[in-house]
Parts: sequence; C-alpha cells; structure tokens
Amino acid sequence: MADGTHDGTHDGTHDGTDTASSIERAVKPYRGVYPTFDRIPPHGVPREEVLRMMREMRDRERPRWADGYASGSVYHGDPGHIDFLNEVYAVNSQANPLHADLWPSTVKFEAEIVAMTADLLGGVPGVCGTVTSGGTESILLAMKVYRDRAYERGIERPEMVVPSTAHAAFDKAADYFRIRKVTVPVGADGRADVDATAAAITRDTAVVVGSAPCFPNGLVDPIEELAALAAAHDVGFHTDACLGGFVLPWAERLGVPVPPFDFRVPGVTSMSADTHKYGYSAKGTSVVLYRDAELRHRQYYRTASWAGGLYFSPTLAGSRPGALSAQCWAALVTIGQDGYLDATRRILDAAARVKEGIRSVEGLRVVGDPLWNVAFVSDDDAVDVYRVLDVMGHRGWSLNGLQDPPSVHLCVTLRHTAPGVVERFVHDLEASVAEVRADPAAGGSMAPIYGMAAMAETQGAVEELLEAYVDMLFTP
Repeated sequence: MADGTHDGTHDGTHDGTDTASSIERAVKPYRGVYPTFDRIPPHGVPREEVLRMMREMRDRERPRWADGYASGSVYHGDPGHIDFLNEVYAVNSQANPLHADLWPSTVKFEAEIVAMTADLLGGVPGVCGTVTSGGTESILLAMKVYRDRAYERGIERPEMVVPSTAHAAFDKAADYFRIRKVTVPVGADGRADVDATAAAITRDTAVVVGSAPCFPNGLVDPIEELAALAAAHDVGFHTDACLGGFVLPWAERLGVPVPPFDFRVPGVTSMSADTHKYGYSAKGTSVVLYRDAELRHRQYYRTASWAGGLYFSPTLAGSRPGALSAQCWAALVTIGQDGYLDATRRILDAAARVKEGIRSVEGLRVVGDPLWNVAFVSDDDAVDVYRVLDVMGHRGWSLNGLQDPPSVHLCVTLRHTAPGVVERFVHDLEASVAEVRADPAAGGSMAPIYGMAAMAETQGAVEELLEAYVDMLFTP
C-alpha cells in the first residue's frame, strides 16, 4: 500500500501438521493484527498509537515468561526490578562509551562492573577485562585473543580444544576467526573427558576450553584438571562461566560443593560470565576477563593511521549503548551480596524440587546431578523425549531441546521460585509423558526436526531449515 503498510494477509493455507507453517505462526503472530511497515511511512504514526501497540504486544507476551513457563530467558523478572532498570536506562539513554570524554559516567560503570565480576570470580590481583554485549561476544573475543597469540608464536593454523558440550559460540568463533575446532567427547558422567583432551592437544593448540557449567546438561567440567593440561603445554585455558558465573560463587558460599572453576585455579587464563543472566541486568551485557593485561591488549583494536583520526575499540562494536552498562552496574550494586545469596538459595531449592519431580516420572532420568540447569532423557522406547518437548509446548512451556543424548532441559530461574510453578511443571510433565506413551506415533513440530538432526545424512537439510527460519525472522 502507498502508506508503507499492508494488512498482513498472505497466500496459502496452513496445515496444522506442517512444521514450517506452525513455526511461522509462532514467530509472526502479529500479521493481520497490527499494520506491517515495509517502508518508512510518509507521515509519522502518533507516538501514543505506537506505545499502544507496544503495550498490547508486551501484555500478550508477558504471561509465558512472567508465570514461569520459560526455561532461562528471563532470569529475574520482578516488576519492581524491571521498572527500576527501565528508569536507569532512561536516565542514561544517550550514553555511548565510545566517547569517554562525553560520558565519563559510563566509564565509571564499566570499570566497576569488570572489577566486581573479577572479585567475584576469584579475586586474583591483576585480573582485568571488558564489558561486552553478551556471552557470545565474550567468547568470540577470548578466542580471537588466543588465535592472535598463536600467530605471534608462529602457529599458522591455531586450534582450540573444546568439549562436545561447549556452547555453540565456540563454533562461531572457529568459523569467524578461522580457528580449527578440535572437539573432544564427554565421559560417562557428562563432563569433559580429561584423557581425551590430553590426547587432543598438539603443537598447534592455542587454547583449551571448559564450561562451568555447560548449557546442555548443567554440569561443571573438571576445570582444575583441564587447566593443568593447558598450563603444562603453555597454552591458554578459558572457563566459560556465562551461565554459572553469577550462581556458582554464591552457591559455594551457601555451603554447596562447587568444583574449582575460576581464577583461583592456576591454569585458568580467561573467563566469560554473563551479567544479563544471573547477574540480573537487562539483556545486552556480559564480561570477559583475562588473568593479565597482556592478554587483554590482544582484544583491542586501535589504529593511528585512519584519515578520520585516532581510533580504538575494546570490543567488536564501536558505538555501544552506555545505558545497558549503566543498568548492569545498577543491578549489581542494588542487589548486593545478600540479594544474590538469597536469589541463589531460592533457585537451588526450586531446582532440587524440579529434579525430584522429574525422577518421579516413570521413564525419565535426570542427566547427572546438575545444580539448577536440569536436563532429562527418556529411558522408555515408547516415550520420545522430543515429543514430550512438543506436548509441553502445547501446554505453554518453552523448554530447550538438546542433542547427544536426545534430551530436554529446564534452566531454573527466579521465575520458577514462585509458589506453585514447580508443581505445575511436574504435573504437566507427567501428563505430557502419559500422552506421548498413549500415542507414540503421533506427529509433532520439533520431534521430526531433531530426528533429522541426529542423522549425519540429513543434518544439511536441518541447517537449511535453520537458515530459512532466520530468513523468516527478518521478513515483515
């Protein structure tokens, strides 16, 4: 239409069993409900109208995460906390740390975020780092640092040695920065295999990786042993604590047995920890830490020869939203140690009840003994765990499907500590397993896709489907 909008209707019918159509309906529910803008409108839409649409969408989307139906995603979610962070963001909305002279407040916030995180993760003198946009960027930057150090050492084809349960961001780093990724298996306990890691280290190894904990099954790799291997070969060791950096230290203080994972382990040379997960800041901040400034310097980009003047950037981005750093700092200092300890205590209690509930369901088994990121598999041939994932989705739950082994997990957050949420999860899980057992041959949306992904000959087709999914996200 001439005004840059259309009514959102599109050709074709939707078969309820068609995977692509069902996914499209899930991610494009506003087609036909609100105007779609595929060009800038000739006349500005009134601000109140824009706010009305946004508030309606917010209210429609809020219940699933606010009522505890989502795995991870929103880690705090208390309305008062959200309102406070929104106010902090508004106060700092124009700040950009690229221009430190204009916004020295952001400089203060970021330096103190790094210092507080370094203190939490070992308190070792000399540890330094930067604020990033999220765990993926933290991992990318650390891997670039080790690649560049390997180049300086004369290694032409640097390698990273990574357990199979490590985050996909390491695959992305390998792809972006041309690092060869050497994947090592996990042992029967679900943690990185130390002997396999030792065998995988070569003269081309730049860095060894371990997770604390890993995303799939929530288990902490044997960081002490892995870091010792790296140190013996004079290569870097990165602890990916994106998920656990703001849980494990508090759990340890609560008396929970936590294996060594941070800078107190001599061989650990870098870490990633997400402030926008269990640090309870809004999405868009993480911290990458290094044992010394010499490593951190390899992360920076700087040039003295650009026609536009002197330029430097500590992370991948140039301009960055200083308001996100401001609200991260505000979250850390207002919650305080007592607040984090209380939150961790509540999360671990809820997770213990989740594990107990899963174990009470016939045919299901918890993978290992995770603290709060709880994965389960099916030991019953009549119960396809991916079908359980589908049926739980029909009941409103947004859980994570995992591979190798086929499993599903619930990442427990403060949203699950509210009264009745764990009980609702266990009740719905029991009902979903019973439904799948009663009709094991029924179709589903995700089960077929995960089934294809499990076979090497069809993984390419699944990757094409993922590509099409991303295309769909950016299609009005």
